[in-house]
Amino acid sequence: MTTRRHHDTVVTLASRAGFEVEWQDAHHTTQHVPETTLAVLLERMGLPCGNATQIRQSSAALEAELSGRKLPPLMTAEVGRGIALPAAAIKSGSHYRIELESGSIIDGRFTAPKGEEALLAPIDEPGYHALVINEQRVTLAVAPPRCYTVADAWRTLHDDDAGNDAPVPPLWGIAAQLYGLRRIGDGGIGDYSALAQMAVESAKRGAHALAVSPTHAMFSAEPNRFSPYSPSSRLWLNVTHIDAAAVFGTDAFHAALEAAQAADAWSKLEDLPLIDWPNAVVLKLKVLRALYEHFCANDRAQNTARALEFHGFCERAGRALEDHARFEALQAAQLSQEGGNGHWRNWPEALRDPRSPEVEAFAEAHRNEVDFHRFLQWLAAKGLSHAQHASRDAGMSVGLIADLAVGCDSAGSHAWSYRDDMLQGVSVGAPPDLFNQAGQAWGLTTFSPRAMRMQGFSAFIDMLRAAFAHAGGIRIDHILGLRRLWLVPEGESARNGAYLRYPLEDLLRLIALESWRHRAIVIGEDLGTVPPGFRERLEEHGIAGIRVLWFESAHDGKGFKPPSAWDRNAVGTTTTHDLPTVAGWWRGSDITWRNRIGQTLARADGRDPEEVAQQERAKDRALLWRAFQQAGVAANDIPAPPPDSAPVDEALAFVAATPGPLVTFPLEDLLAQVEQPNLPGSIDEHPNWRRRVTLPIDELFEDDSFCDRLLAVDRERRAAAASVPASNASSEPDTP
Repeated sequence: MTTRRHHDTVVTLASRAGFEVEWQDAHHTTQHVPETTLAVLLERMGLPCGNATQIRQSSAALEAELSGRKLPPLMTAEVGRGIALPAAAIKSGSHYRIELESGSIIDGRFTAPKGEEALLAPIDEPGYHALVINEQRVTLAVAPPRCYTVADAWRTLHDDDAGNDAPVPPLWGIAAQLYGLRRIGDGGIGDYSALAQMAVESAKRGAHALAVSPTHAMFSAEPNRFSPYSPSSRLWLNVTHIDAAAVFGTDAFHAALEAAQAADAWSKLEDLPLIDWPNAVVLKLKVLRALYEHFCANDRAQNTARALEFHGFCERAGRALEDHARFEALQAAQLSQEGGNGHWRNWPEALRDPRSPEVEAFAEAHRNEVDFHRFLQWLAAKGLSHAQHASRDAGMSVGLIADLAVGCDSAGSHAWSYRDDMLQGVSVGAPPDLFNQAGQAWGLTTFSPRAMRMQGFSAFIDMLRAAFAHAGGIRIDHILGLRRLWLVPEGESARNGAYLRYPLEDLLRLIALESWRHRAIVIGEDLGTVPPGFRERLEEHGIAGIRVLWFESAHDGKGFKPPSAWDRNAVGTTTTHDLPTVAGWWRGSDITWRNRIGQTLARADGRDPEEVAQQERAKDRALLWRAFQQAGVAANDIPAPPPDSAPVDEALAFVAATPGPLVTFPLEDLLAQVEQPNLPGSIDEHPNWRRRVTLPIDELFEDDSFCDRLLAVDRERRAAAASVPASNASSEPDTP
């Protein structure tokens, strides 16, 4: 085989496997992915192509998967639409049976001419049904045409008060960093009890949603890894947010504090303005371990109702929980050894396989330790579930909106326990753009689209169910990843990557099906370079996008859109955790920070880049102030405030006047804070994911300026109801 032929074959194989062999950069220039990059990425997808034999074998394996000669384990469809099956897999005249979830049976016979697609009649019942053809069983995931929406949530709450045709008022909510909430007795980290309290108090002021930072499981044995967007697992919860007194009471909690000799340190950690994650996590786990020992000595020994509840939780959670608990115990054991390593790929080979006899033996020898981590997940689930129920009981139509991270740490329990479903040896990231000219590699992994099809999307469905389990909605981080993700081979520069396509339509249907089964809304973080037509696809499926004040510029590029011109199908907000707050943007603090940590590029004209950026920001301030005036939220005869006097109230009112079904106000802006939670591209240079709210929740809702802002945004949203068209009243589709 010539070098040229080899190159063409590798490119063809990569294209067939779902890689985009060329892409458009930020300057709209076509870039071609090098063959070497494609070869590495193919090998890490299980399709080696180092020589002619490997290429032939990989091509044959891929062709067998994609040819349609065998039906996949799961196929998606939509309610009321015919279901096409590949002609190669069906013989004309074959009989089939569909076993619906409801118990009903549909029998039929294929009559399609040879070579044409076989068609199943439309199914009107959403759900996971079984299609039986001869001896083969295939799951038919039949989804409603769209997700459960904010309007559906409102009508569910008010089903006795309004008919389906009544307009739904514009709703509002708060976005909070869970770790930053403060409650007396929390040990220095925001917890699920503070979240419940925040939800209840917000609901009393008119809020219908509380969007929260990711609650995914982190690494108990590595407390210095605390970015909520780099979790160990997206299936389980962050146990550092457990309120140690919530289940066992204050007496048991104080006894555990004493047993752990932690009382003084606990109080000192609470008083810190920034979270001391390494010390706070270690101390929290020490106290929780003392509670666990009390639980074993009392509840388990006496088989109390609490012990039975814990047992039931473990039974329902099954193998997935056992795997996560085993990983937590295994990682701690590996790190405790001299020269031990936290990444499971560096463990002894037998321990890298969660189904190996050696892992089974370890679990039996360390059963108490494994059960401790199952116990922690039980407490975390109880805490988060209570917060969601409290929000609904307080009158929220949505309640908690959970944040689903775009990926998980390749060293974590999710990648270890689902290793056949996950991409290995690659990092999710982003190609070079105008803001990050070197590109980005986030150190995260996610599902392999090839494995998704082969495994019947089971890992993706498990993750969705975990995300929806204790929430009234989910925010899908970087939802563009449902269509394609930029993958970078580990150890390579982020620019040496390629886009891998995902089965978008299948994923959107599964999201819609699970959304209705959980009666929870779906929001997609669709910021950045959005492919043409993508937002329209999300809208068709009832997934709300996100619109941020800083990015809503007028069509002429010389100002900001008025509120009335904002997207009616998206969630509006002033800012996000990765962007400057209103006060920070107005002051230019983000510019100062980026320059301080070396993110500002030198200018060819020799001018100070920070000074130039601040001058440009001054022009933007004037444009935004003018937009506030034109919208009627700022007086026309008053000049724009100086940089140190940000018009926070005007910004909140401006976003409140937008027509979307829901707006969320970051807690940082409701408190007029200058600093943002996270500065992308920084690690230790900026205190990412460490800032705490100054006041405890109970005192926060007694603060006049904070409460006045809540009253103001509630009033603005009620006023915005006058502009809501009756067309937002949509009939409810048939649901599972």
